[in-house]
Amino acid sequence: MTAPAAVPVPPAADPAFTPPSIGRRFGALVIDWVLCLLVSNFFADPVRDGWAPVLVLVLEYAVFLGLFAQTPGMYITRIRCLSWSDGGRIGVPRALLRGVLLALVVPALIMGAHRRGFHDRLTDSVITTALTPGRR
Repeated sequence: MTAPAAVPVPPAADPAFTPPSIGRRFGALVIDWVLCLLVSNFFADPVRDGWAPVLVLVLEYAVFLGLFAQTPGMYITRIRCLSWSDGGRIGVPRALLRGVLLALVVPALIMGAHRRGFHDRLTDSVITTALTPGRR
């Protein structure tokens, strides 16, 4: 007989919640930005058209965070973006809003408790450490 699987506790209800380091968040953003520069090269010149990589970043966040809770950069740095209140995915509309606010830069710099930026608080999201298979 196997033991029942532990139900994950939403970050808002977990008194032991500790967010990942700023370094991991920044590393994920740098990886995602490089990927956005590469992708935007297919339809624009990122040096001349500064809007192209920003547009790709916003769309990347909408799709990857909304559907998978991780961007490629977050996957590599082992972090993910979850709903603060219920611990689930934030969905495409909230991920799109989060991407737009992140592109504005300033909301990401205004951090509060649990290293939640203004863009996190407005979209009811939080960055957490991603569990790797076999670890609890």
